[in-house]
Amino acid sequence: MLNGKRINSPVGESTRPTAAIVREAIINILKGKIHNSNWLDLYSGSGIIGCEAIEHGANSVLAIEANRKTFKTCASNLNKIASSSQGKAIVKSINTDVSKFLKYGLKKYLEKTLQKNVPFNYGFEYVYLDPPYKELNYTSILNELLLGNWVMKESLVIYEFSKEGKKINIPDNWSIKYQKAYGKTGLLFLTPNLA
Repeated sequence: MLNGKRINSPVGESTRPTAAIVREAIINILKGKIHNSNWLDLYSGSGIIGCEAIEHGANSVLAIEANRKTFKTCASNLNKIASSSQGKAIVKSINTDVSKFLKYGLKKYLEKTLQKNVPFNYGFEYVYLDPPYKELNYTSILNELLLGNWVMKESLVIYEFSKEGKKINIPDNWSIKYQKAYGKTGLLFLTPNLA
């Protein structure tokens, strides 16, 4: 449930919905900064983070999910929350591999999809990065976010990871702004080192 609205969860072990305590912590950390912001939700799963962003006044959410069944659930959840939101948020869900998608770059993506005058023309304020805990490709994803101009100097990437996994090594072109832990879940809040 999200503010009285039922959010569907994908069936199976491949998806691990972000716990309510973690979502609440993210919202509390970001406070009033979510209003009018634009979100890129990578490995979006059920879309719950995007739904939270919309509920707190985000302008747009672009969700990327590779699993076909999970993608359908994500798209349904985001559309349901967006249609009931006061701000009429723009939502789009894409069923594709995250790395493959990011390699397009923001400019090429907008040209290919003929999207003009979208609120994220110059990059996303927030990127939620929640890869399967067994996958350790976060370094290449962080690099692709920079190479493809998906983020701006002021952007914040929120990376969810398992504290029981291997040590997290952040590339030199990123800085840790905050680091939080909630049970077995860790959160890194990263900003790009752009001149």
